[in-house]
Amino acid sequence: MPTVHARTCHICEANCGVLVELEGRKVLSILGNPDHVLSRGHICPKATALADLQDDPDRLRSPVRRVGDRWEEIGWDEAYAAIGARMAALDAEGKKTALYIGNPTAHNYGVSTQLGDLRRALGVRGLYSASTLDQIPHQLVQMWMYGHNALFPIADIDRTRTMLIVGGNPLASNGSVWTVPDVRNRIRALQARGGRLITVDPRRTETAKIADAHHFIRPGTDPAFFLALLLALDKAGLVDPGRLAPMLDSGWDTAWEAIRAFDIAALAAHCGIAETDIRALAEELGGEGPSIVYGRIGVCVQRYGTLNLWLIQLVNIATGSLDAEGGMMFSDPPVDIVASAGPGSYDRFRSRVGDHPEAIGELPTATLADEITTPGDGQVRALFTVAGNPVLSAPGGEKLDAALESLDFMVSIDMYVTETSRHADYILPPCGPLEKDHYPLFLGPIAVRNFACYSPPTLEREEGSKEDWEIVAETARAIASARGEEARNIRTPREALDQMLRAGPHDLDLATVEAAPNGIDLGAHRPRFPERLQTPDKMIHCAPELCLADLAAFAADLDREPDGALRLIGRRHVRSNNSWLHNSRRLLKGPDRCTAMIHPDDAGARDIEDGDQVRVASRVGAVELAAEVSEDVMPGVVSIPHGFGHGREGVRLSVAAERPGVSINDLTDPEALEPLSGNAVLNGTPVTIEPVEAAVAAE
Repeated sequence: MPTVHARTCHICEANCGVLVELEGRKVLSILGNPDHVLSRGHICPKATALADLQDDPDRLRSPVRRVGDRWEEIGWDEAYAAIGARMAALDAEGKKTALYIGNPTAHNYGVSTQLGDLRRALGVRGLYSASTLDQIPHQLVQMWMYGHNALFPIADIDRTRTMLIVGGNPLASNGSVWTVPDVRNRIRALQARGGRLITVDPRRTETAKIADAHHFIRPGTDPAFFLALLLALDKAGLVDPGRLAPMLDSGWDTAWEAIRAFDIAALAAHCGIAETDIRALAEELGGEGPSIVYGRIGVCVQRYGTLNLWLIQLVNIATGSLDAEGGMMFSDPPVDIVASAGPGSYDRFRSRVGDHPEAIGELPTATLADEITTPGDGQVRALFTVAGNPVLSAPGGEKLDAALESLDFMVSIDMYVTETSRHADYILPPCGPLEKDHYPLFLGPIAVRNFACYSPPTLEREEGSKEDWEIVAETARAIASARGEEARNIRTPREALDQMLRAGPHDLDLATVEAAPNGIDLGAHRPRFPERLQTPDKMIHCAPELCLADLAAFAADLDREPDGALRLIGRRHVRSNNSWLHNSRRLLKGPDRCTAMIHPDDAGARDIEDGDQVRVASRVGAVELAAEVSEDVMPGVVSIPHGFGHGREGVRLSVAAERPGVSINDLTDPEALEPLSGNAVLNGTPVTIEPVEAAVAAE
């Protein structure tokens, strides 16, 4: 007899409520839950992949050990003992170990409760993670301005009048650093009440196609746009922080002194958006009613990512939209990471290679290959990875690929033999996604409304399987025991979550939340400043010293002549999520999505026609793929999607191998880093493109 189970789809940040219909262990259907307090019945194609991941025959079901060129299944106790013994031996030899944490770890509250023990067991100080390939500039700016790296401003789309999205595509991402399921209908509601959505991006994205206006911007020039917007607000007399004014420190005047040194006409020319359009947009953002400026990954993964995020905060302050209904607000979550974790850190130590400052405890993932291959004291010789696939997601993928092969020892906690985990000596696979519970520990606090929702496991675990958190905790204990140290007791994630809920502001416990399978709505966001500010003086620190210094560096860049090169940008699709959903046949079907999108003018100048095989090359590598000639990208830009490149030898993803595509990160440059945060510069890489026939003839 079929049964229906309410749970959360935890594949992406949206955290949509779904209804899973089962007959025994067979998934009959996965539908949107119309009663879910946040997603309201919305579902995207990715939710169906829960069943595909659960039943995938390529998914590992037990630990495996590398034996030459093959994998051998072993038991958990044997795997733990061998890993512990090997780590003890490496420690005795003075070998350094590194830890990489990838996604979807941020979607997994259970494993996050155990990672501290693994870090301690490995003796890791600086962490490598997906954060320095993504959102670390957000966190740095929030720490410097508001006093805590986790004080994320949240776009209050349901009550705004004007929303400007720069470098984001929520119709593909379902929100990013912004948990906003059913975003298409939220945009429609914005427009139905007379509001407007404007997008700025080098590509006319899926979101741009339903926006009221779209402006192309040259990759990597976003600071010029934000500075011009601030100057236009200033010239029009529209700078009005409102109730925030008493909370702004003296840095507000310092920032404006630096901003007013720029010329709006020169800035507009640099970014490629007409000055008249910028002035009109300023009039709209600074006019009657609330407004939002939301910048996402496109503004982060470039040379001036941290500078961009600082300028975005200043625009939202200048229009009085920060911490205001319909603007960028701050949550009141049932589990408050801001209250329970430290504010973050910066430059407590530096990387061995490149002398990069740590940021929020992280070192740049883009430098990991060099840390492995560069001889000397502190050279990384062992690596643990928890989820993630940095060979595809980090710049200079081929370089990292080769570096991993040179390690003395590697352990991956992963469901699959991927482009990264294929280098491991041991792979420890967690159970399937429907066998895990879920709580949005990190994503709930950035949701469009305050809410709580807990999902128990939908299926009983298969015999002999373990959850991610158990694997992390037991691996840490095994390493400690092998060193002769006392192993720490394991506190289960459920125990930790119950304690965190009880300590939160909403008088909740796990039993109460679990009894509400559709979630508990805790209300719309409300103004939280100054009490929510974590700065010692309860003021907004408007002019971080390093941001001002980077602004001066940008001013020098304005004087440089453009080199005329084509610039590479990434893109994503709603049927994909980085590199780890390409083994779902129902998501991979349809037209080829791994194409080099190029504007007709650029294609014509190079004798490229739609569908031609082309060679795209950069300083670090080259790839070949089909061209997609389209006016959806601006002239001077080439766009390749992120997450493909499954053709490497030894990968065990049989569906993905049918349409492997190429990796954009075989083109991006690991030496190109944003200097403040260490974030990878994944957008704006100079490239050439030509038909494959021409490239072969030239050789």
